[in-house]
Amino acid sequence: ARTIPILLEVNVAGESTKFGYRPDDLVAEIPRLNALRRLELHGLMCMAPYSTNPETVRPVFRRCRELAKVCETVLGAPLPVLSMGMSGDFEVAVEEGSTLIRVGTALFGERPRPARATSEEAE
Repeated sequence: ARTIPILLEVNVAGESTKFGYRPDDLVAEIPRLNALRRLELHGLMCMAPYSTNPETVRPVFRRCRELAKVCETVLGAPLPVLSMGMSGDFEVAVEEGSTLIRVGTALFGERPRPARATSEEAE
C-alpha cells in the first residue's frame, strides 16, 4: 500500500543533452500518470541551460511555472513543488516560483566530474 512522491522532469528548453518530458507531451500524459496508484505527483522539476547570466534562463523557469499551473488545471489538484534553480541561478528561479533548489556547488564547491567514455571506448 506504499506510494512514492515524485516530481516530473520537464525539458522546457528542449535541450538534447537534458532529459524529461517535452511540455506538450507532459500535459497530454498527466492524466495517465496520475492514474498510477503507487505514484503521488507532487510537482515538476527542470534544469535551465547553463549560462553565466542567470537572467537569460528566467524564461525557462517562467515557462515551467506556467506549465505547472496548466497541469494543476488538468489534474484538478495542486502540484505544490516546483524544483528549479541551481547554484548559479537559484535567485532567479526563486523569483519565478521555485519551491525547491539544488545548490550543491554553492555548498561544497566544484567537484570532479566523471570522464565520459569516447565512442571508441564505449564499443
